[in-house]
Amino acid sequence: MKRADLTGFAIDIGGTKTAAALVVKGEIAARTQVATDSGAGLDAMLDAVAGLLADLGHDRGAPLGVAVTGRVGRDGRWHAVNLGTLPAISGVPLAAALADRFGSAQVCNDAVAAAVAEAHFGAGRGDVSHAYITVSTGVGGGLVLHGRPVLSANGLAGHVGFVCSPLGREPCDSGRFGTVESVGGGRAIARAAAMAGHPDADARAVFDLARSGAGWAQAIVERSACAVAMLCADLNTILGLDSVSLGGSIGLAAGYLDMVESRLAREPALFRVPVRAAELGQNSALLGALALHQMEGKP
Repeated sequence: MKRADLTGFAIDIGGTKTAAALVVKGEIAARTQVATDSGAGLDAMLDAVAGLLADLGHDRGAPLGVAVTGRVGRDGRWHAVNLGTLPAISGVPLAAALADRFGSAQVCNDAVAAAVAEAHFGAGRGDVSHAYITVSTGVGGGLVLHGRPVLSANGLAGHVGFVCSPLGREPCDSGRFGTVESVGGGRAIARAAAMAGHPDADARAVFDLARSGAGWAQAIVERSACAVAMLCADLNTILGLDSVSLGGSIGLAAGYLDMVESRLAREPALFRVPVRAAELGQNSALLGALALHQMEGKP
């Protein structure tokens, strides 16, 4: 697939913001966003989407790719995964509602969309097997093999942050215990800081303190990077990856990739995999959602 072949519209509905873009020949020609109403139901979510698309000049039936946080089953129903995130989104018929409101649309998880974009146009281009891991408030991801994303009937495929980690000691918002997300994500970093006697330190503050030499903060950040590095090795064991791209506000924070690579270098050579910084930033899910629309041959 060539990036220059992408023309259409894309939506990215996250827990904090909803973004929309007009894509022309693979480039973001216009982009707009609003804060996500986290307590809204499906109809209110689509009202916000309609407003964004109207601002961009969308006409009913134009190519539309939609990426969302959470999981989307093969039946097109949308489920929030993290407890407390988008509490009104529980098995709502997203694909059908999009088709009714805007004409045909392709819908997928946001990290899966980002994985598609990075595999085809970013850090994984040219590779047969690629994994994308985003480390921000939580830990998510997507898997692309032979150019196609790994999808599943229940929409869970690619939620790599919910894999258990040997470093995990706390419950995860997914309902599992001791996951990579419970160690590596921003919420986990802030929780670890509170347990270390620093209740007012969020993930950004912990990183700043780590860079300034605070030992307790360095230990928390290094533990996060260690969990992500072991996840990379585990995914390589299962899938025989050519590469991993690392994104998200934490994944792309200064020095974090170096820590992941340093820990990964301690694995036996067979289990190591090249880890690269994701290249497409905040536009990855938008480009990937539209690319998946094209892959699926939507009208």
